[in-house]
Amino acid sequence: MSLLENIDSPADLKKLSRKELPILAQEIRNVIVEVVSKTGGHLASSLGSVELTIAIHYVFDTPNDKLIWDVGHQAYAHKLLTGRRGQFHSLRQFNGISGFTRIKESPYDTFTTGHSSTSISAGLGVAHGKHLKKESSKVIAVIGDGSMTAGIAFEGLNQAGDRFKNSQLIVILNDNDMSISRNVGALSSFLSRKFSSKRLQEARKDFGDFLKSLPKIGDDIYQIAKRTEESFKTFTTPGMLFEAFNFEYFGPINGHRLNHLIDILNNIKYLNEPVLLHVTTQKGKGYPPAEKNPVYFHGCSCFEIETGNCLDPKNPVASYTEIFGRTMVQLAKENERIVAVTAAMPEGTGLAEFAQKYPDRFFDVGIAEQHGVTFAAGLATEGMQPVIAIYSTFLQRAYDQILHDVCLERLPVIFAIDRGGIVGEDGSTHHGLFDLSYLRSLPNMVVMAPADENELRRMLATALDYGGPIAFRYPRGSATGVPLDEAIHPLTIGKGQVLTKGDDVLILAIGRPVGDALEARKLLLNHGISATVVNCRFVKPLDVDLVCALAEKIPRIITIEENVRQGGFGSAVLETVSENDITGVHMERIGIADVFVEHGPQKVLRSEYGIDVPDIVRAAKRLMKVA
Repeated sequence: MSLLENIDSPADLKKLSRKELPILAQEIRNVIVEVVSKTGGHLASSLGSVELTIAIHYVFDTPNDKLIWDVGHQAYAHKLLTGRRGQFHSLRQFNGISGFTRIKESPYDTFTTGHSSTSISAGLGVAHGKHLKKESSKVIAVIGDGSMTAGIAFEGLNQAGDRFKNSQLIVILNDNDMSISRNVGALSSFLSRKFSSKRLQEARKDFGDFLKSLPKIGDDIYQIAKRTEESFKTFTTPGMLFEAFNFEYFGPINGHRLNHLIDILNNIKYLNEPVLLHVTTQKGKGYPPAEKNPVYFHGCSCFEIETGNCLDPKNPVASYTEIFGRTMVQLAKENERIVAVTAAMPEGTGLAEFAQKYPDRFFDVGIAEQHGVTFAAGLATEGMQPVIAIYSTFLQRAYDQILHDVCLERLPVIFAIDRGGIVGEDGSTHHGLFDLSYLRSLPNMVVMAPADENELRRMLATALDYGGPIAFRYPRGSATGVPLDEAIHPLTIGKGQVLTKGDDVLILAIGRPVGDALEARKLLLNHGISATVVNCRFVKPLDVDLVCALAEKIPRIITIEENVRQGGFGSAVLETVSENDITGVHMERIGIADVFVEHGPQKVLRSEYGIDVPDIVRAAKRLMKVA
């Protein structure tokens, strides 16, 4: 029987000797690789934090001591050690355990995570709450060096060092020189200037021995040197940065040396001041394909364990992301004012080729969406045409900047919003189900969604031609496979397209669901129901003339969107009908209800949450009172 099979809680872990822990670490890695090869997931990050996870649970009294994993995508070992070993095979599957930490999933998950850089702020809040309740247990926040590029991390450090001198908070900086892609920026360069703990300690010991050996004055000089050790540490490690926030800094130390980790955690857990422990780890540790290609294995699909090769069949149809990236390169060749901005995801947003071909016009701002949007606004004031490509779920973090820094002065910033709609196994923290609603509410903003990849290209051209704030959102995954026009012609702002004509029901669709509407229309013919299907293209401005003219002729209306119903596309249609005094209309709005969508395959989730083809058919039958 393996060691892991006997561990159902950290209490079981503590029964092991230190000599057994490296064996356990290898068993955990084997299980993680085995399961993720079948389910997909965040492999490299979790493999890199195995020893750190073991050491934390070995030393601290979790869940009494509170452990918060920033983002949570590196917490697979944590799940295996905290009672979820039996469910681990269901990782990221529908009705299975989450790929991130979730409060409702386990008492060991202190905070629900999924977006980066929240751990220090959350941990400080937990620590303050414990202080007010006169509880003395510790709070451990584990944050990656990539997450340290976001402003909220420094906001948390600032308050922790200023307001909470007798803190129970321990921040562990897990430094693997990466976020999703390679880290960028001055902070990353600063953190990379580090000594290994062995090298640093050997240098200190050798230098100390040398000073003591000096005749007569050796001991005195040694004592002076010890008093200046903090200054030495400041210049040879990144400690200066964190000690400026009044944190007691330790490190950097090798995050894969279990004995060393356990010893230092045992020492610092008794300190009553804010502590930052800097550990260095290797992303993908212990699985050679992930060590060689940590970017791919950051978030991977199913793969062959022996080779690391992807097992998912290659779809011959390019993804929307790939089409966007290629179109950016094509248009940038003709227009030198086009610049691209992304937030730590050049590969994920399809901009890697653009970055290679036009390095002076490509800007990766790190995990800093707020800064990225305002940076793009600054570029726009100088006559550039910034295209900022960000996943829908992450663009939410920059709402105020979109409103205040872009829309207020009607600056021509273009938002290419990837992963709009249901994204699948990453779940509630990653679905892009709110962008149509919150962007539609902003003055001066134009909001579009393409029905296919050819329309995506045209919308990018439309955005470049527009001259104001404009956004287009597109889904995750393969496009439709339609032929691409050789010339990319802009669309007319605010004009929809009638695709089919019928007298019984009017189906108004936006984005990916346009294809579902056309499929539903074919099925409805079997029930004797004919449908007019409209690809509305624009959520804002809505094609009011077209919608009103059709609504007066066909008062049975279905709207379909892959977005929350509140304030979204269907709401825009409903408002238009009401404001134009069109009476006798009966409407069914198909979209996501007032809930958070869980994780699972996209197709399964669309069915589960009522936004697929059968739901359109059922809505039409209800409107027509057909059984």
